[in-house]
Amino acid sequence: MSTLALRGSSWVTVRQYRRTLWTAGALVLLSLAVIGGLRLWDGQTPDRYVQDGSWVPADENRGYEMLRLAMEYASQAMLLLPLLVGAFVAGPLVAREYESGTYRLGLTQSIGPAAWLRAKLLTTGGAALAVTLALMGVFHIAWNRVSGTYPSGWGDRGTYEASGVVLLGYVLAAVAVGALVGQLVRRTLLAMAATGVVMGVVLLGLGALRWGFLATRTVSGPVGPSLMLPENARVTGSGLLTATGERFEESVCWNEATTTSGVGDDPEAWGKWHDLCLTRHGVTSRYAEYHPDSHFWGVTQIRQKPATG
Repeated sequence: MSTLALRGSSWVTVRQYRRTLWTAGALVLLSLAVIGGLRLWDGQTPDRYVQDGSWVPADENRGYEMLRLAMEYASQAMLLLPLLVGAFVAGPLVAREYESGTYRLGLTQSIGPAAWLRAKLLTTGGAALAVTLALMGVFHIAWNRVSGTYPSGWGDRGTYEASGVVLLGYVLAAVAVGALVGQLVRRTLLAMAATGVVMGVVLLGLGALRWGFLATRTVSGPVGPSLMLPENARVTGSGLLTATGERFEESVCWNEATTTSGVGDDPEAWGKWHDLCLTRHGVTSRYAEYHPDSHFWGVTQIRQKPATG
């Protein structure tokens, strides 16, 4: 028991910020109560059977609609967690200690500056990861029900982070950034603001670049029929192809048919003009680029080069 008990600076950190820990625990319990209640409400109305052999929520199921709406807000709120953790570490945990001079008291307890900071960061990082895992567990209780609907698909912003390991990485990065900024700035509010800016840039940047890290797959087919894509695929781009394999913007013929006098108001004439435009530009097929759901875990895709003679 003595091995598991917190001692020294770790114990002081927990005692010093026990109200913050109680607030975080209350947040987890509140989230569990809300999501659990909505799941129970959703379960009161049976799903309806559709012709393709699947079961979908009934139109009158208000519990499902509220659950889906709650998950939409929850997925975005989870993205704020790294910002809050980073701001807390940079401000009250580190910068305020230097600003007020209270860190000197800790250094009188036979520990060095490095050990003092390490104890604070390990305690805070462990608590942040525990709360994040708990919130992710609550998130999965509802996500298993609404996954596949916008914006709760596996690749949608917020859902992707909250349903995998990415959010844990963001939280650990926030602890590191907050500690560094707090050490450099040593002013509580300024350190919190600077950490928020840095983590905001990190979140926005990685969110924008994420789907460029792995190679997309491409499927093509005739212009008319819809392309057959794998289930749960995340489409990143689509368009038309000419006979030479060059990509062609479909909006060119769309705009031409729409703006041509006497064509835009007649659906049949519009369709003929649109088809003639595609033929004139040599369009023979359409394509779509997508990420399969295996990319959720970042499965490495190996591009095979064609053999040369």
